[in-house]
Amino acid sequence: MQAYQTLAGRFARLGALGDAAGILSWDRETLMPDGAADMRAEQLAQLAVIGHEILTAPETGDLIGRALDEAATLGEWERANLREMRRTYLHAAAVPADLVAASSRAASQSGMIWREARARSDFAMLAPALAETLRLGREVGAAKGAAFGLDPYDALLDGYDPGMRRAAIDPLFETLRAELPGLVAAVRERQAAEPAPLPLPGPFPVAAQKALGERLMRAVGFDVTRGRLDVSLHPFCGGATDDVRITTRYDEADASGALMGVLHETGHALYEQGLPPAWRHQPVGAARGMTLHESQSLLVEMQACRSAEFCAYLAPALGETFGGAGPAWTPENLHRRYTRVEPGFIRVDADEVTYPAHILLRYTLERAMVAGDLAVADLPGAFNDGLRDLLGLTVPDDRRGCLQDIHWPGGSFGYFPTYTLGAMAAAQLFRAACAAVPSIPNDLASGDFAALRGWLRTNVHARASLLETDELLREATGKPLGADNFLRHLRARYLGAS
Repeated sequence: MQAYQTLAGRFARLGALGDAAGILSWDRETLMPDGAADMRAEQLAQLAVIGHEILTAPETGDLIGRALDEAATLGEWERANLREMRRTYLHAAAVPADLVAASSRAASQSGMIWREARARSDFAMLAPALAETLRLGREVGAAKGAAFGLDPYDALLDGYDPGMRRAAIDPLFETLRAELPGLVAAVRERQAAEPAPLPLPGPFPVAAQKALGERLMRAVGFDVTRGRLDVSLHPFCGGATDDVRITTRYDEADASGALMGVLHETGHALYEQGLPPAWRHQPVGAARGMTLHESQSLLVEMQACRSAEFCAYLAPALGETFGGAGPAWTPENLHRRYTRVEPGFIRVDADEVTYPAHILLRYTLERAMVAGDLAVADLPGAFNDGLRDLLGLTVPDDRRGCLQDIHWPGGSFGYFPTYTLGAMAAAQLFRAACAAVPSIPNDLASGDFAALRGWLRTNVHARASLLETDELLREATGKPLGADNFLRHLRARYLGAS
């Protein structure tokens, strides 16, 4: 096992470098002064190059080959770790170091420009930097595609969700494309015949929102000794091993966005905090791709925390925090508010019925950009046309259009489909959890997540990257990823279907 042990030491160094980059990236999004943007881009680029050099050194490939020869002497987790080491190595070896540095630098710079461009609703300000980020992203996709024998988009997708391919996504998304218009119409017709939810009167002071958010984090199971809550323009979960940083954004006129953002990111954080300590800084000890990661955030936010049961716990907590009383503050009204279906411009604020339309649009557009069929200059028009076709909305400005997300300016091409794939996996996992532990829905009514968290720890978190995604889902739920449980969940919650 000498070759394997040497590799494990090498990957432990890479994990520590990744943690350092994670904290620098978190700081860039939360506290860093704007004037440090260029230097921070260079710091992150250099860390990326150092990691790339360690990973792609000739001896790394030799060690992997020798370790594969020793595989029969390895245990189950070691064999899976070697599989993931090889996958990571092949991804890195496909891309020259200068391209790694250039793409990292461009994404950092483009991401910073995006902040100002979004605030000004000025796509022209971002366009040159986005075009450069896309150009380099296409080069990375082409290089990885050549190495893996994949289409460039599939190669980029594999970096976020190992083993996922367009051939698997397209049938699932076509099912949604066919089902969603009728479902949205039926839900909106039903809700129009019911009493409209009453607004919760504000204001909602930021300090009180944060205190309630931290209370909910702890209820769900967030370990505050190994993480923290901060503010960013775009909510995210990041940080480092045993130092999980989540963020939200606040609006004193409406607390729901910040609270649901906290719950969403806490789902991500639970996954990170629940990974097996024995495999820290090893590929097999990492989360199993973004479909499963998004499943954990959406399971907490959508499946659990928008349920009628959880609203019975949340309503009095809201009233206590903000001094609210009366019909608007009842669990029933809160549930109507949190399950209201109404097409909107902003993806992160979308209800769970219309949300997949936002992902279908972005999936279509980023595939076209990576293929070279959609120029950056034409992105605003294509985005606006797509949102009109899918949700019947006329986009008033680029801030509420193609500038609303940081993913493309930040170089994340191939990430978007994992949101809706994650919603499908979340419905599948939550259904299996409730079948295994029938008390889970009632537990949520008292803010008790212990049974749900325990089931997820055993069946998802502690398994890390031991299994491929579909293998894990088969073992946890009895079937591979599909759309049926997600659609069943939507019909049950919003149409009362059994």
